[in-house]
Amino acid sequence: MVSPQGPNSFGLLFDIDGVLVRGRTPIPAAKQCFRNLVDSSGKYKVPVVFVTNAGNCMRQAKAEHLSDMLDVEVSPDQVMLSHSPLRMFTKFHKMRVLVSGQGPVEEVAHNLGFQDVVTIDMLREAYPVLDVVDHNRRPKDSVPPTKGLRPIDAVILFGEPIRWETNFQLIVDVLLTNGNPDNDWSSQRYPHIPVLACNMDLLWMAEAKNPRFGHGMFLVCLESLYKKITGRELKYEALIGKPSVVTYNYAELLVKQQAESLGWTSPVKRLYAIGDNPMADIYGANLYNRYLQTSQRAKAQMQAKGGAHASDPPADSVDGVHQMTSTELGGGSNVFETSEELPGGCSSILVCTGVYSRDQQELPSDPNQTVTEQRIFHGHRDFRFDPSLTQPSFVVEDVKEAVELVFQQEGWPLE
Repeated sequence: MVSPQGPNSFGLLFDIDGVLVRGRTPIPAAKQCFRNLVDSSGKYKVPVVFVTNAGNCMRQAKAEHLSDMLDVEVSPDQVMLSHSPLRMFTKFHKMRVLVSGQGPVEEVAHNLGFQDVVTIDMLREAYPVLDVVDHNRRPKDSVPPTKGLRPIDAVILFGEPIRWETNFQLIVDVLLTNGNPDNDWSSQRYPHIPVLACNMDLLWMAEAKNPRFGHGMFLVCLESLYKKITGRELKYEALIGKPSVVTYNYAELLVKQQAESLGWTSPVKRLYAIGDNPMADIYGANLYNRYLQTSQRAKAQMQAKGGAHASDPPADSVDGVHQMTSTELGGGSNVFETSEELPGGCSSILVCTGVYSRDQQELPSDPNQTVTEQRIFHGHRDFRFDPSLTQPSFVVEDVKEAVELVFQQEGWPLE
């Protein structure tokens, strides 16, 4: 298939956990769904990108895992992890950064372009008396000397670590000493050194019957600790991963690359984001759709006035359209300056195989209403609660039904 059939061209954004797998167990509908998405030679019929808030691995490893699980070839260029947009945050790449998470975090950081990386374990080794919650990890007999390190310039939180207490302690140490644990704590050093966080998911779905804690839960605890100690709010230079707009900017860039590799000559006009988490997948897709609509209005206004670049992303509200905060944009609203045409919209499709189930009550339309256990806002502290953004364009049972719906909407044959 060299060019899109008919006038419509679209791309698909797939979440992974809760949509294609639960833990290590594939969701039955996923494999059949992807058989229908490739032709007899294994070539994709439409651009496909996997957008996950996971981030404790390399893209290559995730692509190989998806290929084995789905029985179709998935290339690393089709995989977007929560930290992938950090490639564009070049002003931090030469800074000395402390990285938190699990898995090959040092390798991940270098792969993203960071040149001077310090891990939590490296910091523990340099300052052996900092990590003392676990009595078995405390120095035995004599206190070992402090080796010290050059000061940390920024902190990058890739994902949930294994030893939360160690990471909490050392990250707070770095924030309160201006990057140098040899200094005394001081809450007057504010704002603290930059913090960039990836993956805001409070909860995610594995094999267990109920959701599990995600990196968003780690961030909630870190924010609470910092505020309890200093009386001030922990500040983020950037929040990356769904639902931030910068994540979808980057995903759309990958979709364009996939379209070119398929030989498509016309631009991708619509994206469909398929996910299981109303607060991450649906909120993010709807927020990006709002960004696209605002961009189109700004473009029309600029063209009418004959001023500015028609493609400049909007920073302010246009004709009363919701103004987006720097946080919602991802903190990197200026890293995706492009003169290329943006898609016309992004539709959100919610599946019932993960975090969301049809048994849950609808979110209240008024955010001031009393919340029940199932209506509590699970978004990040710095994202405003807009109930309309948690409402999907479509609700389906599983990913196979989602893809069938998309092809039906677009008037494409799936078989």
